[in-house]
Amino acid sequence: MSFQDKTLTCKDCGQEFIWTAGEQEFYASRGLQNAPTRCPADRAARRAQGGGRGGGGGGYGGGGGGGGGYNGGGGGGGYGGGQREMFTATCSNCGREARVPFQPRGDKPVYCSDCFEQRRPARRY
Repeated sequence: MSFQDKTLTCKDCGQEFIWTAGEQEFYASRGLQNAPTRCPADRAARRAQGGGRGGGGGGYGGGGGGGGGYNGGGGGGGYGGGQREMFTATCSNCGREARVPFQPRGDKPVYCSDCFEQRRPARRY
């Protein structure tokens, strides 16, 4: 199937944006049939707010948003609505920046998402 760039109008800001052939091919490869209704900037802003449909599992974030983890949220998970305040710390394992939903006190180790997943015991169902 051959794709061509299309000009669409954002339903949030009213600006026109280009839906490229490459993006259309990506959508098709994922089985998505509808064109985006928001421009890339508004999509990114909405994602950052945790809006939209819930993705994967719970996590510590508020409702909405993509997959699990600390700040993803996820459909049905979390401890209440609204945006959660996130704090920056240094991962005790690898030294990278870690964003966590609590104020680190310094008396316990803090891990980035990758190191946290490695250390967490396997889930039992």
